[in-house]
Amino acid sequence: MSTTATAGRGPVDPRLWRYSRSARRYLVLIVVLALIDTAAVVVSAVMLGTVLAGVITSYAREMSDWAAQLWILLGAIVVRTLAAWLQARYGHRAASRVVEEIENEVLDAASHMDPRDLDSERESIAIVVTRALGGLAPYLTGYVPSLVLAATLTPITLVVILTEDLTSALIIFFTLPLIPIFMILIGLLTKGRAEKTLESMTRLSAQLLDLVAGLPTLRALGRERGPAARVQALGDAHRRATMRALKIAFLSSMVLELLATLCVALVAVSIGLRLVFGDMALEAGIIALVLAPEVYVPLRRVGAQFHAAEDGVAAADKAFAILDRRAPTAPGTAVVDAAGTGIRFESVSARSGASRERESRGTRAPCQLSADIAPGLVTVLAGPNGAGKSTALNILLGLTEPCEGRVLVGDLDARSLDLRSWWDQIAWLPQRPVLVPGTLRENLEFTGSTTDVLGDTAAALGFDRVLAELPDGWETKVGTGGVGLSLGQLQRLALTRVLSSDKPVLLLDEPTAHLDDAAEALVLAALREIADRGKTVIVVGHRPSVLAWADVVVNVRAE
Repeated sequence: MSTTATAGRGPVDPRLWRYSRSARRYLVLIVVLALIDTAAVVVSAVMLGTVLAGVITSYAREMSDWAAQLWILLGAIVVRTLAAWLQARYGHRAASRVVEEIENEVLDAASHMDPRDLDSERESIAIVVTRALGGLAPYLTGYVPSLVLAATLTPITLVVILTEDLTSALIIFFTLPLIPIFMILIGLLTKGRAEKTLESMTRLSAQLLDLVAGLPTLRALGRERGPAARVQALGDAHRRATMRALKIAFLSSMVLELLATLCVALVAVSIGLRLVFGDMALEAGIIALVLAPEVYVPLRRVGAQFHAAEDGVAAADKAFAILDRRAPTAPGTAVVDAAGTGIRFESVSARSGASRERESRGTRAPCQLSADIAPGLVTVLAGPNGAGKSTALNILLGLTEPCEGRVLVGDLDARSLDLRSWWDQIAWLPQRPVLVPGTLRENLEFTGSTTDVLGDTAAALGFDRVLAELPDGWETKVGTGGVGLSLGQLQRLALTRVLSSDKPVLLLDEPTAHLDDAAEALVLAALREIADRGKTVIVVGHRPSVLAWADVVVNVRAE
């Protein structure tokens, strides 16, 4: 058993039951089935010992005299078969539901993470949710039932053997700890292997995604085969890590099988010698001999099943680490009408997430940001890279928690606002606009804008000329992240989507990035017209032309 996954948490991570309701129901089911299976095993052994000993020692009696015992034996076998069938039938269903619930919990936690933290963990979270957590199913269908059997079948059968034969019980009592000892030794040998496998899979997937996204550029530069050696090296590393994990799983199973077989052989030899010399009853010997393997089977399965599912356990541990960081904050309930309402930053500071080193030094970005933002004016947040301009927008959106100060929307603290109601009044353009696979019209109309408004906004921003160059106009299909459009076309598309909305607050992070001077002038003119209608416009900008166009410039600094 791996010590990395169980250290400080016991054989089964209690967070599994905390974050999955289906896991709790599944635990109740396997405990009940384990008790039923244990009772069936004991009854089968007792009936088998009674019948065989009676048949062998009572020559005058006929098989019909053992009818009651044989029917009980048959019933016990049927019950045990049904218990195994129920475990197989509902175990996989329950495992699928548990994995689905944990994946949804991780997605929910990731959606509430600080955007700066999410950027650094995006690839690993994606791998955990889409692929790695699927490895938890063997853990739930194999390891956990075996563990429950080890807690029920092993001690109960040992007690039954003790009532039948003290010598066999003592042999089992002193040899049984050898299996957990070897499991621990194997766990020390394999310590960190599952984490390395998950890490190599994450690196390989991230490299492949980056390569696929950048293939058009690499092909244009004639470098499409350049990363092949690196991808092959990552693939080989992942293959070696996976094969090492499989090799350890097979070897550990072989070791535990061999050890359990030798222990049972000791019991069998002891019983055989004492039966030969007449030192024990035949019925007690048969019962002890039948039950002896059942004592070792659950522990043997625990070790084998755990190593077979160790990758899923490592992924679950990472998922639980993400869930444990989720802050239990009470949702805001206040509702504000943002139309015509001023926004005030009062000495707002946030811890920098630029790097672990800067965060450990207590760097704040922004630092002591104070500003009054009035509707009807264009406010530009200016400052060097890393000063916290985008973070200031995230704080206003409720995505990042400030470590000092507060943001007021009217007279209400932004942290007390109902986020859904607040977001419904904001049109936001992030640095990397998000587009979904589909047509251009689908990417624009989900904001609620009509075709006429979209057409007018597109004409004002010059996006109508982009549409004229595309073969299918509004019906042109784009891939994830806007694949199929240039950076300038993507930026104009995102601006058209934001500026065509009727939201009273507009937050734009570098809206003129990737645009030439003519396109920038169109965007700034459209924003000026929107601000003149009494809307609140906050822009993050660097260019001198943007700073000269602004009504109010707020300098943002880090410290």
